[in-house]
Amino acid sequence: MTAPGSGNDADRRRVFPPLPSARGRRSFADTWWGNAWVGALEGQTRSATGRLARGRTYARAGNVHEITITPGRATAQVRGSLPTPYRTSMEVPQLAAAQWDVLLEVVAARAGHLAALLDRDMPTALADDAAEAGVRLLPSSRELVPSCSCPDDGYPCKHAAALYYQVARLLDHDPFVLLLLRGRGESELMTELHRRNAARAATTTTPAAGVRRGVAARQVFASALAGLPPLPAPPPTLHQAGAVAQLTTTAAPVPGVDAEALEFLAADTAARAVHMLRQALLPDGEPAALPLLSVADDAVRLAAASPPPEVSQRLAWGIHRTPTALARAARAWQYGGADALVVLDEPWEADPQFLRAVREEIKQAWDGERAPSLRADKSWFTVIGHDVQLRLGRKGHLWYPYRKKHGTWWPAGFPQRDVTAVLSELVAPDAALAEHSRSKGF
Repeated sequence: MTAPGSGNDADRRRVFPPLPSARGRRSFADTWWGNAWVGALEGQTRSATGRLARGRTYARAGNVHEITITPGRATAQVRGSLPTPYRTSMEVPQLAAAQWDVLLEVVAARAGHLAALLDRDMPTALADDAAEAGVRLLPSSRELVPSCSCPDDGYPCKHAAALYYQVARLLDHDPFVLLLLRGRGESELMTELHRRNAARAATTTTPAAGVRRGVAARQVFASALAGLPPLPAPPPTLHQAGAVAQLTTTAAPVPGVDAEALEFLAADTAARAVHMLRQALLPDGEPAALPLLSVADDAVRLAAASPPPEVSQRLAWGIHRTPTALARAARAWQYGGADALVVLDEPWEADPQFLRAVREEIKQAWDGERAPSLRADKSWFTVIGHDVQLRLGRKGHLWYPYRKKHGTWWPAGFPQRDVTAVLSELVAPDAALAEHSRSKGF
């Protein structure tokens, strides 16, 4: 095995150019391991909430310059409020030689682990197998050690937090970044894994002297299945349902049958079936369980699919809502499904300590500028001076944006966990519109 101090220096030093702006991104990671990295960062004490929010703002704005990854360390210059950027770094404990030996055995033992890594994927099974063997791949919040040349002694400061978030984006695209932070470069890892695989193959094909060689299980199964016809190929992947039969004709309508409504229901059923089939055809997939909905919520779901006006009106009558109220509920469904309906009409009693932390996060994120003033109503925050509102969902601490239109609050976008991002997107258009109005003399 490659010794800890050896290996190609270029393999153990990777430099990534500045990442593009992340404005508008709902999160900094899409993969499970990228989100686990973010989770470790955000597992710091609640006192760091404000600095993390400002770090997200810096990261989204592209304030982090090129990032250098070496064993146990990531470094970058991060631009703050001053013209000269700060020197920022983060340290992660490297795995010991014995831990690397265990991890490499775990990867080599299953061909799927190596194939996944080559595809720039890190299956959860690999992390689970490593954990069972006593090796933790992803660092905990206690293992992340920031350093920055700025005068802020916070843990972490906003510049270090920005670097953390950008590293999550690097991990998302290449899990070998995580392995390099843990101490080994990609080339030396691949060389060692191929060596171990070759050694395993030689062991299995050359039995020891005096040992009777068995029969591989795949040969037994192959002989048993030899006389059976091959399995049919799976059905092709469908992206959308086909056109349903048109029931409207020039002939006299069938009494009691609404052809237009029946066509709409058939199209909805086909679309749901395609969704379930796509889930079932995924690797290790299975049909997705459709949510159990009340009659009223299912009517809203149907209305969100833009049915013909007559059908939409019948849905509204059926659940005793006005067409406008149903349209408003359908808009909420389009942005967040059944969970979004929970915040549509009434606020709920959220944890006061969490709401206080959110207020502080908003205050810190404005970084020297005056943060928008908020009026609280349980789980709702109304922005004073703007016809906008933030509503906290009951699941996952998601914030739903709302705007007032003709005296009624309407859903205004997809929910996000980052409250400062939601608030910025809501307030910025209002500020731009006000400036435009002033310039026109309105």
